[in-house]
Amino acid sequence: MARARGYAVTVEELTDPEAQKSARSIPMNLASCHTVEADGYVFEGHVPFEALEAVLKDRPDITGLAVPGMPMGSPGMGDDPSARYDVIAFGGEAGAGTVYYRAGTAQPFDT
Repeated sequence: MARARGYAVTVEELTDPEAQKSARSIPMNLASCHTVEADGYVFEGHVPFEALEAVLKDRPDITGLAVPGMPMGSPGMGDDPSARYDVIAFGGEAGAGTVYYRAGTAQPFDT
């Protein structure tokens, strides 16, 4: 999906996921299956491209975004635009975690 959107992608297997997620300041309660580092931010789990691209454009004072677990309908899990789940910002001004984006809603950035 990322390559199809024009992103250069390097895949690296995590040998010790818990330690490597911790080293990237990902709170364990927000941990998921995939970790992406992009332009100084960390994206954990099935984060929608709309939220990821907003962070890369707006450059908020956060460590990154996370979608805990693997919600059905999220990117890579069925890609259902009506699927509802929260994308959590963490680190920096977001502290331990605040809702950044509400997937599947008419106004996803209105948190």
